[in-house]
Amino acid sequence: MYPSSLGRPFNALWFGTGAANLGDGMALFVLPLLAIAADASPGGVAAVTAALTLAWPVFGLHAGWIVDRVDRRLLLTGVNLVRALILTALTAGHLTGALSLPLILAAAVLLGVAETLVDTALTSTIPMVVQPTGRSSANARIEGTVNVTNQLAGPPLAGLLAGITLALATGASAALYALAVAGLALMTLRRRAPATHVTSGSVVAGFRYLWRQPVVRTLTLFTAVMNIPWAVATALLVVYAVTPGPLGLSTAQYGLVLTAMAVGGLLASAVVEPLRRRFGVTRLLIADAAGTVLLVAPVAFGGPVWTVVAGAVIAGAGSSVWRILVATIRQNLSPPDLLGRVYSASRVLSWGVIPASAAVAGLGAELWGVRAVFALATALAVAILAAFIPYALRTDLSTAISPVIPPAVSSDVSPDVSPDVSPDENRQTRTLRSPTC
Repeated sequence: MYPSSLGRPFNALWFGTGAANLGDGMALFVLPLLAIAADASPGGVAAVTAALTLAWPVFGLHAGWIVDRVDRRLLLTGVNLVRALILTALTAGHLTGALSLPLILAAAVLLGVAETLVDTALTSTIPMVVQPTGRSSANARIEGTVNVTNQLAGPPLAGLLAGITLALATGASAALYALAVAGLALMTLRRRAPATHVTSGSVVAGFRYLWRQPVVRTLTLFTAVMNIPWAVATALLVVYAVTPGPLGLSTAQYGLVLTAMAVGGLLASAVVEPLRRRFGVTRLLIADAAGTVLLVAPVAFGGPVWTVVAGAVIAGAGSSVWRILVATIRQNLSPPDLLGRVYSASRVLSWGVIPASAAVAGLGAELWGVRAVFALATALAVAILAAFIPYALRTDLSTAISPVIPPAVSSDVSPDVSPDVSPDENRQTRTLRSPTC
């Protein structure tokens, strides 16, 4: 379970994250309903979801550049205020009958851009409020909170309020963003040594650093290819599971399957630290890669419903463990003044494959059937696992979780050369970063 308090600054960030993510979960649920209420066509409703997810591939790198150049507390505060204003405007538009699909799409785009800024600022703020030894615990708490608020509590709460009136759901989401601002006001950040060469760097400086850093680069690429089977499951599992699909589940029963997956992620985030100490980083990451196989294999082999549910729960748990550990590794191996850009670059790469993979999966299902696409996804997941096991076993990933703080370096300096550290520290850093160790 979680250890003792990580300090008031982190607790303020933690509270703000919980309030904002509860608002996120409600907003993402209610925006398509607003489109339906505005008499949008099915294509228009789908366009709302597309607009919400467009920001990462288009704006992600710029979000990292912005985060690295501004005060992160002010950024988190300002963006959450803007989100509160957007939801307040949607509420007013719905109440007055002035809401239209173009306005909803514009709001969805702005909320998507806001998400890139908040998510990037969040992960790059943790090292500023938590000492290196506490970062894995901090990431686990954040991951667990996101699972509870964004996935478990947000959608059903929005559904309950929307059953009364859509304006109540959007208004509550706006209030939660405002509550997040109140929590973030209590957060103080540790001062950083000035690093003008880095903060004045280009938008792609984080991508260049990521590509030169062997461990971060390799884990990002593995994350990207593992997201292909996940995209298949996201796009097509509902077709296979819900009536008239082979599993014959009702919509409510399928909702319970997704809830069970989220619960698996929540429980995993609560025990990731004891698991890491007991089994080590390498074994946990290998187990998650195996969990990706279990996500898609039951459908590929036509397994009964319990195998599909069990695979989803195991995969959900492994996904949380992977995100927590990889986030900690990235935080420890990235210069503080580049962390926002490194995170956004990794997110653009790893999330950029999802829309295209989902579209290809849909086309494949039309041509060959759902189970055939899941069979291809299973073969890919097995190949990923076979490639990841030898990499993980020959790379000292556990060292990357230890409190190693790289110096702020220019984006033009190779991450394998650190001019401001002692020879002993350089040896430790090279051992840490070499994928052949």
